[in-house]
Amino acid sequence: MKTPKWFMKKNLVAILLLPLAGVYYLSSRAVFKLRARNPLQSKRKIVCIGNILAGGVGKTPIVRQIAEFLDAPVVMRGYKQTQYTNGIGDEAIMLARGGLNVHTGDRKSNIILLNKQKSKNPIVMDDGFQNPAIKKDISVIVIDENFGFGNGFLLPAGPKRETVAALNRADAVIIMQNARAPKKYQSQKSVRDALKLPEKMPVFFAENTTISPYAENEPLVAFAGIGYPKKFFDRLKNVVVKKSFPDHYQYNDKDLKYLFDLANKNDARLITTEKDWVRLPVDVRDEIKYAKLETKIESKFFDWLEGKLNGDF
Repeated sequence: MKTPKWFMKKNLVAILLLPLAGVYYLSSRAVFKLRARNPLQSKRKIVCIGNILAGGVGKTPIVRQIAEFLDAPVVMRGYKQTQYTNGIGDEAIMLARGGLNVHTGDRKSNIILLNKQKSKNPIVMDDGFQNPAIKKDISVIVIDENFGFGNGFLLPAGPKRETVAALNRADAVIIMQNARAPKKYQSQKSVRDALKLPEKMPVFFAENTTISPYAENEPLVAFAGIGYPKKFFDRLKNVVVKKSFPDHYQYNDKDLKYLFDLANKNDARLITTEKDWVRLPVDVRDEIKYAKLETKIESKFFDWLEGKLNGDF
């Protein structure tokens, strides 16, 4: 589905949906408590990278950086599996393309299998902060500085899966910033104050840089099927047409013909995200390029992560 417009502002639609948000909160808490009765305790430490929004915060590049640093396998659901992603989902194939050891499907089962290996390296869990059936040793929450918590409401009135109080279960927060845009937050304190984070919550910063494969003056038709496509569009130059699709959208022949027609009509080149590109049929990937997303987490985070894993604090 496409991200509803009311997720970012408190409009009439969001307010009318508040009763359903109350029902969602009560039911989700009941499920959480039920699943928390007998959590799996992994022999290898579990580092969970999650969020409290319904997607779109840029978590996958953070998972990639942390898994590479720890030389760790990644467990994830592998959402929206297709024939074009070898049946393991777009985010999983993105991580696997970078050389990571990715395990999709039931995370609990995969953790049990990984515990049978000789390695003592940690296991990185992509998402799962809301899943208490697996005990985490470290939980890191990713927040996009421009979106924050959206309109502040819970699903379906807003984008939040949980209230901000859930952050008390987390160990640290990473704030995603655009390397080419003014920074909204300049310090840990400014983040804590603005987002009402726990007083002693460690806050770290990461920067995203979007690198286009085309020259700056090349006309572009940009398309994306991600949680918040506006982020992608705003980071490109000389975009003459923008086309958004639902998150994890599966492109068909009709969609591709429409996109190629748009490009021909505007004498432009097609560009998309890597996450979308891996969902395209192989025979069109040479004709459509993706903008590379480079993510850099500040070095202080990795110092903190090592110390936390070693039990230094």
